[in-house]
Amino acid sequence: MTMFHVKHNVIIIGSGPAGYTAAIYLGRAGLNPVMVTGALSPGGQLVNTTEVENFPGFPEGILGPDLMDRMKEQAKRFGTTYIADDVSSIEACESDSVKPTYRVTLSDDSQLEASSLIIATGSSFRKLGVPGEQELSGHGVSYCATCDGFFFRNKPIVVVGGGDSAFEEALFLTRFGSSVTLIHRRDSFRASQIMVDRAKANPTITLMTNTVVTSITGTSSPTQNTGAPIAIPGLTLKRPAVAPASVSSIAVRNMVTGEESTLDTNAVFVAIGHTPATDFAAGVVDRDDDGYVVVQGASTVTSAPGIFAAGDCVDRTYRQAISAAGMGCRAALDTQAYLTD
Repeated sequence: MTMFHVKHNVIIIGSGPAGYTAAIYLGRAGLNPVMVTGALSPGGQLVNTTEVENFPGFPEGILGPDLMDRMKEQAKRFGTTYIADDVSSIEACESDSVKPTYRVTLSDDSQLEASSLIIATGSSFRKLGVPGEQELSGHGVSYCATCDGFFFRNKPIVVVGGGDSAFEEALFLTRFGSSVTLIHRRDSFRASQIMVDRAKANPTITLMTNTVVTSITGTSSPTQNTGAPIAIPGLTLKRPAVAPASVSSIAVRNMVTGEESTLDTNAVFVAIGHTPATDFAAGVVDRDDDGYVVVQGASTVTSAPGIFAAGDCVDRTYRQAISAAGMGCRAALDTQAYLTD
């Protein structure tokens, strides 16, 4: 089925802070944005996050999914239309206008057309792929030291990775952890020498090379309720029988000797890179060698006229909800200027 008989002003590809913020601004400008949110988990990485304490305006903190729901409702209030699907490809189509028209093909083969696009698809964390990682994500397994380091004050912490990002996270986490162990699968690091030297000079950090994490283990909270029913007049609710776990240790293997051992820790920060979700835009906008969309300077302007990009599919440095939201604002303003020029 095709849907490109209607030409939209702007289609936002991807949700999350960048996409929702762009939608709020464009909706208030009367441009009636359409957002393709993704089929499985609209809201980006924050829907998999528990407590968010560093987003301005929420002094008591807010759950990641709740924050995304609020952004979504705010964008809906100003006229955003949502399509819960994935984008397979985008292409420029022939147009009598000086400005190109873009055709967006969705995973169900339906198509949309628009005068402009905003790519806000974010990036995904590369995972270790070991037992316990998924189950303990958000309960001691984290992919963002800035977001979650505070929760592990005076506790042993592990960082996995060997690049600048891993060393930056390890150095940052020394503000909180009683110890920080950085684990890397090789005997040399991809990180710059100055970062390695700083880590070696920090007495809180231990470098463990030629080592891989093979599993992550958790223990249940001793204060969690057991499974007894909750008595409420006219209603009976059963407490969860299984308590949520938190990280207690990891299993590691030495790549040279094959020796296996266990390391006690309360947190595992995985810093082995990100994969931007931009394959659908290949050949339409310029991307760098890692797949991040290339923009002009501090703007959100891409190599294709009328296509803008914002958030973690562009930003390999900050990767914060607030910086993505700010870039979403810029993308909306750049789009508005393009459409009204």
